[in-house]
Amino acid sequence: MTKAKPKKVQNKLIVFPREQLFRYLRSGKFVALSSDWKHENLPLLIDYELIVVTEGTLFLRYMDEDFTVSAGEYLILPPSKSKRSGFKKAYCSFYWSHFTVDMKTLPARITQDEAYVYERAGCFLIPQTAPVPRLEKMVVQMKQLQDLERNNYPDITLNAAITSIVAELFGQLISEIPRNLDPIGNNQIYSDIADYIRRNISENIKIRDIADAFGYSPKYLSHLFSVVSGSSLKQFIMSQKIETASYLLTDTDKTISEIAASLGFSDMHNFSRSFKKVTGLSPTAYRNTYSKRLLYHV
Repeated sequence: MTKAKPKKVQNKLIVFPREQLFRYLRSGKFVALSSDWKHENLPLLIDYELIVVTEGTLFLRYMDEDFTVSAGEYLILPPSKSKRSGFKKAYCSFYWSHFTVDMKTLPARITQDEAYVYERAGCFLIPQTAPVPRLEKMVVQMKQLQDLERNNYPDITLNAAITSIVAELFGQLISEIPRNLDPIGNNQIYSDIADYIRRNISENIKIRDIADAFGYSPKYLSHLFSVVSGSSLKQFIMSQKIETASYLLTDTDKTISEIAASLGFSDMHNFSRSFKKVTGLSPTAYRNTYSKRLLYHV
């Protein structure tokens, strides 16, 4: 008898109730020891699992579907009697969190065609897998969750933290396209500018550089960006640099000088001053605050 092949993934939506704290179970960071690694055959009966891949590619089979999740992408697995298992060997590194949700009579996963019904029923819906719009921010929050657990914070804090992480992902996906849509393509300009900044995050980016790249005057481009995004272009550039710095401080062993140089700051003191202005902490204090890590080699 020929064994049925796994289905091609049709990206479904994961359903979450809006007015509820989720129950945190456990979390960690996984790093494969080699490119010869493949996910073990493990059950997921009552848990949800949120996976955020930071390096390599995760090849995971679940509920008779094959998921290929690359660096910078997430995957949400709902509870089921199916076991999750690797279907291909590869090196990867990812953050993961397990939690439960009281769904009552609601389904955990639906198709795109059913979305309207469940949105009207007071649910928020997240695509099962997609790129993370602001990966660095997600990683920092997942690292902070691990730090809370390691420091024996109470259940209410951990439950609030995992709920906040899922809500953060939802917010990122919703706000990726600015709200005040217009018929003349300003939102595409916003997206293109944001992509340009992220691609050139290691440079000392000036508004004039961006304006020259897109063929606008600096004054007009700044005004256009503020109208569409609600914040100034200068603030957005700095927020992206600080977000990346937060990720590098918590997820790498780079020195503060190396991080400052990699983000286009003139020197470490300028970087430290800017970082503290935005976060309220010096880079060293920020790193020390979230220095603990739950690392798993499976």
